[in-house]
Amino acid sequence: MKVTLWGTRGSLATPGTATARYGGNTSCASVHGPDGTILVLDAGTGIRPLGMTLPRSLRRVDICLTHLHLDHIQGLGFFAPLYNPAVEVHIWGPASTTMSLQDRLMRYLSPPLFPVRLRELPCKLSLHETPCADFTIGEFHIASALICHPGPTVGYRITTADATLAYVTDHEPALGVPEFPMSGAWTSGYELAAEADLLIHDAQYSSEEYARYVGWGHSSLQHAITFAALAKVQHVVLFHHDPGHTDQDIDRLTSEAIAATQPTFAVTAGAEGCVFELGSR
Repeated sequence: MKVTLWGTRGSLATPGTATARYGGNTSCASVHGPDGTILVLDAGTGIRPLGMTLPRSLRRVDICLTHLHLDHIQGLGFFAPLYNPAVEVHIWGPASTTMSLQDRLMRYLSPPLFPVRLRELPCKLSLHETPCADFTIGEFHIASALICHPGPTVGYRITTADATLAYVTDHEPALGVPEFPMSGAWTSGYELAAEADLLIHDAQYSSEEYARYVGWGHSSLQHAITFAALAKVQHVVLFHHDPGHTDQDIDRLTSEAIAATQPTFAVTAGAEGCVFELGSR
């Protein structure tokens, strides 16, 4: 499978430079299967440039939403396949205890927040509520589970015959754990991430910043790497950067977190345009 980052929640350009190397779009990634299946993970502003790259022959695309905070859905109404009557668009995401996924999405895709109502979209739209029983889309086997973040939030585990991707953001596995980490079975998100080839994980804060924002649903870079070590992943991508951090901040914080944790696996600070090829095919 090929995984591409389209939005990592952004960074500020380092003073004296013209553009931010880590990007300015909010959360979105795409997953292309070896047989042509396309999944979209979250619908932040990065989904708009993604939609512009999709082939005209596309007849189905699936969007897996982790939750409905604005930075994860604000690009949804600008996703080109939604306006193509020939395309099946399947949206997977969490309901709340009082509202269906459809009702929750309608609060955004309707005036005054957006000029086009959900029911007016011309694509062949289907909605599916998560977490749910494992499901299959093309060559992908997908598991979903609730994770630790304010409001209904899920993570996804996507598996093919020879590769596994875990997408677990926004996520605070250290919440309420005096000595993080504890055993795997008791840690939020562990079963989704266990032994994944690639883990894309929240890494918003430095350790000092995290101490001020405990309970906000995000991780420090050190916690993200420690969680990856607990789950025995092959590679972790640090994602969901604090948009107030500059490129230089992210470079420094990543180096400091690696030095502090000494991981035995690859660690990458996620940037827009990063591509990861998983599996022998």
